[in-house]
Amino acid sequence: MFSARTDWNLSQNAYSLAADALRARGEKFYDLTVSNPTEAGFDYETSKIMSALANPNALNYEPAAKGLLPARQSVSNYYQQSGIQVAPDALILTVSTSEAYTYCFRLLCDPGDEVLVPVPSYPLFEFLAELQDVKLVPYELVYDHGWLIDFHSLEHAISSRTRAVLVVNPNNPTGSYAKPWEIERLNEVSTSHSLAIIADEVFLDYGLDSAQHRSFAENSGALTFTLSGLSKIAGLPQMKVAWLGTSGPESLAREAMARLEVIADTYLSMNAPIQCALPDLLDSRHELQRQLRDRSGANLSELDRQLGGQKLCSRLHVEGGWYGILRVPVTRSDEALAIALIESESVLVHPGHFYDFASDGHLVISLITPIDEFAEGVRRVLRLVTQHS
Repeated sequence: MFSARTDWNLSQNAYSLAADALRARGEKFYDLTVSNPTEAGFDYETSKIMSALANPNALNYEPAAKGLLPARQSVSNYYQQSGIQVAPDALILTVSTSEAYTYCFRLLCDPGDEVLVPVPSYPLFEFLAELQDVKLVPYELVYDHGWLIDFHSLEHAISSRTRAVLVVNPNNPTGSYAKPWEIERLNEVSTSHSLAIIADEVFLDYGLDSAQHRSFAENSGALTFTLSGLSKIAGLPQMKVAWLGTSGPESLAREAMARLEVIADTYLSMNAPIQCALPDLLDSRHELQRQLRDRSGANLSELDRQLGGQKLCSRLHVEGGWYGILRVPVTRSDEALAIALIESESVLVHPGHFYDFASDGHLVISLITPIDEFAEGVRRVLRLVTQHS
């Protein structure tokens, strides 16, 4: 009765069962997996946000396939404030980056075609691809005092059915930005194999160092689709606003936008109230981003302080985003260790295999957890690891 594309294993794994049991006990626990900024104790500009949603222009219906021009202009202004030139006509508004991925897959791929995806990376991609009858083929990120694209792995993964290379900038969870030389190499590889680049930049604004990190939004070397949205940029995942920008060689970008506009016009998924509110919602990001960067920096410093008091665990270098990666002794699988932390220390962490790490010995922790909770959670993690190593 059901399609093969939805034939997933829907049973809960041992980690999920243990996490649910911990939450159900109603006792104090330490959540080092927090990803929802609205539940992490940040202060929002409530009056400004609520006023934006009361815009009377929302009562008018204007079926604009790309999205209302003032809304797209506000996204263009967001980029311009960082010195990035993105024309409003090169943007299409979507309700989420997941929908933007859907548009890209529909534009570029026939059933059974392939998209290259980095590992480690976020597990959502697999579900999005399967729903569009697209096959994901991994290419590796390698760690050597920092994360780099393994171009040998990437080029080896290309086949006659490959249509695009997916890049997350900065990557989730590694927090690594694409270096300028990597972007140039991606352009060369993509051009020589007639591939598009799909760049997910939802964490672009959250650099944890002073370096200037390059965006793909005005990349001209290859046909490029850049995805972002309010979920991370303004810490407003509930507002359901994202966008898809197109750049690259002029003729390819023009044809891509014409086809994307038809796809968008078929769904007209963006609602008027949120589009009318978008300029003010984007403007509210500044203070929220400051809070997020301050907390991430403070938690990273606390993590380093605690790691300095022992010798068994370390962390991998992180350039941006909301996550840190602990390297721990391999005395059991990452999932078994994460379950032990739940059961004996009341701490939630993500095991590395959740993000397709190639080997055990990695735990992923959120850097936006409230500071006191983060400090105690890390203390408990290190206590258990050192006691059993």
